[in-house]
Amino acid sequence: MTVTDNTDVYVHPAALCESAEVGERTRVWAFAHILRGARVGRDCNVCDHAYIESGAVVGDRVTVKNRVLVFEGVTVEDDVFLGPAVVFTNDLRPRAHIKRGGDALSRTTVCRGATLGAGVVVVCGTTIGEHAFIGAGAVVVADVPAHGFVVGNPGRQIGWACECGERLSGDLTCGDCGRTYSETVGGLEAFGSDES
Repeated sequence: MTVTDNTDVYVHPAALCESAEVGERTRVWAFAHILRGARVGRDCNVCDHAYIESGAVVGDRVTVKNRVLVFEGVTVEDDVFLGPAVVFTNDLRPRAHIKRGGDALSRTTVCRGATLGAGVVVVCGTTIGEHAFIGAGAVVVADVPAHGFVVGNPGRQIGWACECGERLSGDLTCGDCGRTYSETVGGLEAFGSDES
C-alpha cells in the first residue's frame, strides 16, 4: 500500500509506504516500512525490513540495505550507502515513560557519498563527513571528518578513504583511481588525479 501518487516508484506488495514524499525510480522492497512524513529521494533502493520513520530525510541515490533503521532527526544526504542492519539513534536519554519528538531529539547527518558498513550503530548528535567510510560493526560516538576511515567500538579513525571507496596510502594518494588529497580543517579535499 502506498499513499504516494508517483507511479515511477516501485513498492513491493509486501512493503508499506505511507509517505507521499518518495522520489522517482525509488524501489521499496518486501517488508520495508516508510512512514508518513518521511522523505526519500530519487533512485533509492530501500531493501527488505528497512524502516524509515516520520521526520527522517533520505537523499537521492541512497542504498538502504536490509534491516536498516532510520529514525526521526536523521538526515542522510545523496549517494550514501547504508549497509545491512545499520542503526541510528535519536535520543541520548531514552525512557519508555517519556515521549520525545521534534526539537527534543538529537540530530544526526550522514553527508554525501559516505559508506556505513554492516551493523554500524550511529549515536545521535553526530555528523559523518562526505565520503567517510565506517567499517562493519563500528559504533560512531563522535563526528567523523570528510573521508575519515573509522572502525571499532567506540569508533576511532585509523586512516582516510578515497571517494572511490579505497583506503588511502600514507601520502593521501589512492592506489586505485589515482586521486590525491590534502588535509583541511574538515577532513580531506581532493586536488588531483592521475586520470586527468
